[in-house]
Amino acid sequence: MSNKKYVCRRRDSMYNGIFLLLGSNEGHPVINLKTAREFIEKQCGRIIACSALYRSAAWGMREQPDFVNQVTEIESIYSPQDLLEKMLKIEQQMGRVRREKWGQRLIDIDLLFFGDKAINTPRLTVPHPGIPERRFTLVPLAEIAADFLHPVLHRTVRDLLHVCPDTLEVTRLSEAESKY
Repeated sequence: MSNKKYVCRRRDSMYNGIFLLLGSNEGHPVINLKTAREFIEKQCGRIIACSALYRSAAWGMREQPDFVNQVTEIESIYSPQDLLEKMLKIEQQMGRVRREKWGQRLIDIDLLFFGDKAINTPRLTVPHPGIPERRFTLVPLAEIAADFLHPVLHRTVRDLLHVCPDTLEVTRLSEAESKY
């Protein structure tokens, strides 16, 4: 696997706003996120921006290790449904076993936004319905796309973070903690 570093950058309006949330709380979460980014670049599309890594308590089922999360923005030729299939395949390739909702996981990859698309099917809901209620999503998302407009709620990510009801602490990992 490469040692490629991803630098946080401002979004360029030419990109279509495909944002993914990566999370892990099993094994070596920092390494798991690095591995997931490498799979994403090979199978889903080019990563054009990444947030820093953030630690937070588990949301939903709190009796488990803290999560490390990161938001990436990609450009991709795939439809939202095809992208979902590729993300699920990456989770499987990395060894994720789905045991229980909100339980521990080696890797979790969620499709947050797909540009200004609103999709609601039995298999896929975009924008991700949990975005407005989860600081662990909004904090890293705001780092790279604070002005991105939620296509259903018509509020920016910055605004959603400001009114987020979630009180769980989200802490940016230090450079030393983020090394792999």
